Amino acid sequence: MRHQLYQLRSLICLLISITCLMSMAVLQVAGVQAGDDSTWFRRDHGVAPDGVHLPSEFGDGNERLWRLEIPPGISTPCVCGDSVFVTSYIAETKELATIAIDRSTGKQRWKQVAPVTNIEAFHATGSPAASTPACNGSQVFSFFGSCGLLCYDLDGKLLWERPMGPFQDEFGASSSPVLIDDKIVLTEDHDVDSYLIALDQKTGEVVWKTLRPEATRSYSTPVVLNNQGRTEILVAGSLQLTAYDPKDGQKLWWFDGLSRIVDSTPVVVNGEIFVATWTPGGDADSRIRMEPFTMALTTFDKNGDGEVGKEELPEGNAILERFFRIDLNQNQKLDQPEWERHAMVFERAQNVAASIRPGTRGLLPAENLSWSYDRSLPTVPSSIVYDGILYMVKDSGIITSLDAATGELLKQGRAIGRGNYYASIVAGDGKVYLISESGVVTILKAGRDWTILGSSDFQERIMATPVIADGQMLIRTDAALYAFRSPE
Repeated sequence: MRHQLYQLRSLICLLISITCLMSMAVLQVAGVQAGDDSTWFRRDHGVAPDGVHLPSEFGDGNERLWRLEIPPGISTPCVCGDSVFVTSYIAETKELATIAIDRSTGKQRWKQVAPVTNIEAFHATGSPAASTPACNGSQVFSFFGSCGLLCYDLDGKLLWERPMGPFQDEFGASSSPVLIDDKIVLTEDHDVDSYLIALDQKTGEVVWKTLRPEATRSYSTPVVLNNQGRTEILVAGSLQLTAYDPKDGQKLWWFDGLSRIVDSTPVVVNGEIFVATWTPGGDADSRIRMEPFTMALTTFDKNGDGEVGKEELPEGNAILERFFRIDLNQNQKLDQPEWERHAMVFERAQNVAASIRPGTRGLLPAENLSWSYDRSLPTVPSSIVYDGILYMVKDSGIITSLDAATGELLKQGRAIGRGNYYASIVAGDGKVYLISESGVVTILKAGRDWTILGSSDFQERIMATPVIADGQMLIRTDAALYAFRSPE
């Protein structure tokens, strides 16, 4: 009898093991990896793990797994376990929402509308659904500048909300939340009241909030850095890259020398930080300059009130074009502190691609700047470092590759897709992917002498960054979310 019970127990254990293996196999065939893990925008720095096969085409053939029509939005898909989360905005109804999608089937699981009363101002090419959600495996965090941070469970139940915004920034808010320890960390750099904040994931309560009074508007997402065993939060903002302590938000060290507005997110490879950022008026030969305030009064102050009024600036003036962000108190006049604050920003701005070794405390020593490069820089897309090469793409589809160790220019060329570029670069399987706003994907064969393997035209506007997860590539257009895999 005891022998029979032992045999029965062994059989049950065998069946359980087979069932688990079969379940894992089914998930892997579907391109879904068993188990959940925390994820957020660019956590992988845009590079897929070794051994992953990725598509060379994006047609209607075997490489396409599914296509789901969803409302517009420019947030990047957030992949967590067997789910994909995106945010959306329907202009006609002013509806902001978070959408959950089954990654295996492409079917919508749920949609939750955000409790918004006023939609924030945003750039004409942007969207109030710009921030990418984050997920810790049991909670989904969506940020909207129009109302703040919302937390849902995986079934779409609202667990908590933290009101924030709208902000004084006519371009809106787009920095995405990142997860570290048991906190959600978010950067909000705008024209006034900029800050870095950490919230408790379970409750939404503020753990700490660090003001950034020196910061003007920027839209980069924070990066989690392992600095020789010390975990830090990197924030690339106006003029400065700054490291903070995630435990209390203390400012640790900083590097001066970035552009006046930073849209792209840095990448970290083997402890080295790479950042590439460009904003109009920050190049040496085309720098925007503001004369001393006393001279400005002589030139522009027609009514003699000691300020420069918006109506007093001539049409086409560089300051008039940027008046909203300089006029901090929004009284349609520029006083001396407002004028001098932005004169300093324009003067110190540095359009640059750089490789930076992390610091310890205070201003980063000059020797921690490994190299810098100042031509053909991207405005919005984040760059990547793949197999020792830094790839950048700027508007008009100009591709520049640099040796990541030395900053040496390796090659320049032009992508198939012309026009503007907003989606960040991703890479894997020996390929580099770049996507234009018009929806053209250019695929490079990676290398020091890279070549163009091919291209695909979605004929749909693409602003969101593609995501590579477990052999799948997810691409979001204005009309739909697509899932692809290599036919191999």
